[in-house]
Amino acid sequence: MKKSLVYGAILTLGLSLTLAACGNDTAKENDETVIKIGASNVPHAEILEFAKPLLEKEGITLDITTYNDYIVPNVALDEGDLDANYFQHRPFFDSVVAENDFDFTDEGAIHIEPLGLYSKKYESLADVKDGAIVLTSNVQSDWGRIISILAEEGLVTLKEGIEPTTATFDDIDKNTKNLKFEYENDPALMTTLYQQEEGDLVAINSNFAVDQDINPIKDSVALESTSSPYANIVAVRSEDAGNPAIKTLVKILKSKEVQEYIINEWDGAVVPVKE
Repeated sequence: MKKSLVYGAILTLGLSLTLAACGNDTAKENDETVIKIGASNVPHAEILEFAKPLLEKEGITLDITTYNDYIVPNVALDEGDLDANYFQHRPFFDSVVAENDFDFTDEGAIHIEPLGLYSKKYESLADVKDGAIVLTSNVQSDWGRIISILAEEGLVTLKEGIEPTTATFDDIDKNTKNLKFEYENDPALMTTLYQQEEGDLVAINSNFAVDQDINPIKDSVALESTSSPYANIVAVRSEDAGNPAIKTLVKILKSKEVQEYIINEWDGAVVPVKE
């Protein structure tokens, strides 16, 4: 049974909102609002933990569940086990919603995690030899990001008229170093492949990199621009769009305090969105 936003009248305090599963009372007090939210371990859950006391001042308690994949958090949201999730970038969100017919809404962008290319064999993309193997994840919405990094270095070009955010490796026109792309692995495995010196270049999402003490700024041979459209968002079911508690959550996550925390904690490996 799906969760719903339950409004209850309280005699002395007026109306109070509780995000709760049907038959499972998650609110400890009548005047408390509880948001059950799913997040990746790093940086999403850490950002939420920092925001917790700020939200408590607004009468909102966060119940955070962490995940290490890109599938379960959306299934959990769809099935009503979560009220919101915070782990995915917009192009991925758009593709998943279209593929699964999820009735979700993007409630706002919080940060960007620049995707990087890493290598145990090369110190820069200029050193990459002809026929080098590029290992990427099986998340198709990230392929355009990788192509854009390579394009900035002059290693590839896209066919005319192809939108970078939806590009696949089949859309590459010129491939000056005959790079070979392998994309069978789960994104969470990319750090392991890099540490085991598999391939020549390994594309790693920054959330997985920092979770394994890999510094995107210092350790990557090429890093995505922070002007990237791949901002990480808070997603909810459409029935909860515009809910006051969710609006407050997004407001706090975009606050000066949280933005400064992100900047100080990750020093450019995670960048707050200002929009």
